[in-house]
Amino acid sequence: MMKLLRSIKLDTSGASAAEYALIVAVMGGLVVAGALAFGTSLSTSMSSNGTALTTEADGSFKAAP
Repeated sequence: MMKLLRSIKLDTSGASAAEYALIVAVMGGLVVAGALAFGTSLSTSMSSNGTALTTEADGSFKAAP
């Protein structure tokens, strides 16, 4: 019985699968965080450009000489 418990304690074959799952979870979190940050920035930029183009098309924008 002690030999079986010792063999189970020393068996690390399942550890690599758990480590890979943890790495995938962390990388997934980073991808989601990056997408959220970039999406917000991109949305703001597109909105600003759209407003500038609309203003230019209306003719109310004064260009520098």
